[in-house]
Amino acid sequence: MKLDPRTKLYMILIVSAVVMMSATTPFLWAVRIIMTLIPVILLIIEKKYTSAFGFTFLYIAALVLTFVFLSEESTGIFKSLLTGYSGIVVQFMPCLITAWYVVRTTKIDEFMSAMQRMHLPDGITISLAVVMRFFPTIKEEYSSISDAMKMRGISFGGGNAAKMVEYRMIPLLFSCVNIGDELSAAAITRGLGGTVKRTSVEELKLRVGDWLLITAFTAVAVIFVLFKYVL
Repeated sequence: MKLDPRTKLYMILIVSAVVMMSATTPFLWAVRIIMTLIPVILLIIEKKYTSAFGFTFLYIAALVLTFVFLSEESTGIFKSLLTGYSGIVVQFMPCLITAWYVVRTTKIDEFMSAMQRMHLPDGITISLAVVMRFFPTIKEEYSSISDAMKMRGISFGGGNAAKMVEYRMIPLLFSCVNIGDELSAAAITRGLGGTVKRTSVEELKLRVGDWLLITAFTAVAVIFVLFKYVL
């Protein structure tokens, strides 16, 4: 299911607006949960099963902890910390799921072409393009570092917790700096930010699926606002 990058950005905008408004009734919570399930379903359609089920498990666990096992009468430092953590996860997980879907399923060429169609400044466009490539590259780098540490027998077990932090985090921090420089150099090499109008082989067009999702997310936002502030 190929979606236009403009549709994906609209999804992030609507989800971010809805999560900033607190859900105070069971109906509003149901609307928010339905909205969260849409990007999860899209991840499954794109065959990103690990991400989809991982996000779903975390979200359901946070919901269960917030509404079933914990309450406002919960006492103790541990329960207070767990309540706060669960509340943060429940509040911002929809944004995280949607943003991860956009990052994992959008090509940089498509994204740049969409930004050019929307007439956004090059500074914003290039910054967002670098960020979109930064986090997936960091994830791959961390996986490579983890494999190297496993081969050396360095893990949390066996009294090697301090070494695990040292041997993983320090290389990862240096990798972050190098990756940022490399992505910036790649953007300059591709002529991003130049005076000549950039061309693209990607043909962007809003299809039926795009209009359906735009309509669905618009309806979710309208229903949420109406039932929270009007009805």
